[in-house]
Amino acid sequence: MKKKILITGCAGFIGSNLVDFFLKKNFKIIGIDNLSTGNIRFLNKALKKKNFKFYKKDLLKDNISKFFKNVDTVYHLAANADVRFGLKHTKKDISQNIIVTYKILEAMRKNNVKRIMFSSTGSVYGESKQIPTNENAPFPIQTSLYGASKISAEGIISAYCEGFNFKSYIFRFV
Repeated sequence: MKKKILITGCAGFIGSNLVDFFLKKNFKIIGIDNLSTGNIRFLNKALKKKNFKFYKKDLLKDNISKFFKNVDTVYHLAANADVRFGLKHTKKDISQNIIVTYKILEAMRKNNVKRIMFSSTGSVYGESKQIPTNENAPFPIQTSLYGASKISAEGIISAYCEGFNFKSYIFRFV
């Protein structure tokens, strides 16, 4: 039996390409997106496939736990990525990037889902003095709420891995 994957932010550029990739391999996919920045047209082919179920949901406000039932792996790509205007909307990065990640981890815990792939960002390095910036470069002072919220989410994921025996993979896209 093919594995079941849940992808948050499935209507974004990376998410929709990931959906298409796994559909070609016959995986069952649950896609969740609030379509605030994602675009439903990116999922036009996927929406015709029986192995893909799309839900327009607000991960912050909606009850999401039921979608995690019998899921093998979560790809958490949903986020507020409005780096430039983060200081004008201070609550947005905290809510969308930290609280939503916590809600996803809790839904995973309640449904015994043990694997998460998380899209973080190279912004966690702030204004690094080391260019190119290696993965093990020291963290400078955070220069954006977005970067700070993503490094916070990484820390929460790490704590859930330690406390609940989760396995995580964190990608710091640049």
